[in-house]
Amino acid sequence: MPTTPPPAARISAVDGERRAASAPPRPAVAAALLCTVLFGLLLTLVVLRWSPLISLDTDLAGALHRTAVAEPGWTHRNRVLSDWVWDPWTMRAVLAAAVWLLLRRGERLLAAWVAATSLLGTGVQQAVKALVGRERPVWPDPVDSAGYAAFPSGHALSALVAGALVLWLLRLHGVSRRWRWAARAVVAVSVVGVGFTRVFLGVHWPSDVVGGWLLGGALVAGSVAAYHAYPARWDRPGCAQETGWRS
Repeated sequence: MPTTPPPAARISAVDGERRAASAPPRPAVAAALLCTVLFGLLLTLVVLRWSPLISLDTDLAGALHRTAVAEPGWTHRNRVLSDWVWDPWTMRAVLAAAVWLLLRRGERLLAAWVAATSLLGTGVQQAVKALVGRERPVWPDPVDSAGYAAFPSGHALSALVAGALVLWLLRLHGVSRRWRWAARAVVAVSVVGVGFTRVFLGVHWPSDVVGGWLLGGALVAGSVAAYHAYPARWDRPGCAQETGWRS
């Protein structure tokens, strides 16, 4: 008489998402490589002052600046968004809050990883600015001002790094899809929006913004891939029970 096969283990949707979140994400490696290659190409074109890129930068920045001069109300709104809502220090405050929450939960490794990624992004961005030394746009009728070098945009990089890290943390902790989609919308608007404001206000060239996005994407994707490759998995959400460790 044939024996009855044992029932297959059933995995809940939450467990399935958590297992998927803790698996080494191959797309992160691919994204890190792609962003690094594209950033390297853009960096080369900026350093060589490739004429088609310079012409495109000049045309787009000039058109937006003329609008900013003609529409002071829109210019004021963009300054508020750029200097307060999407300012790099605001983005760092968001990540600082995330690190504090992780420490409260006892996830020390993940908290350190997020903090280190944020600090690395700021350091690399400042180093590239110093090495490239690209001048910011100069207008006879400026509507805003900014110091230091132009490439890459620190606002664009900070918004992408903060937003991408928050989305990663939400997925890692099994937050529901509805909230993650809402967070994605907020991050997308913030990343694109801050890039627009920097060019609209005449303090960056469009390629500066794209460079900030690419460098930030490379840093976050590389950090995510490295975290999942790190052997100390017991410090991650949901892994303490699976491996027998207690936090």
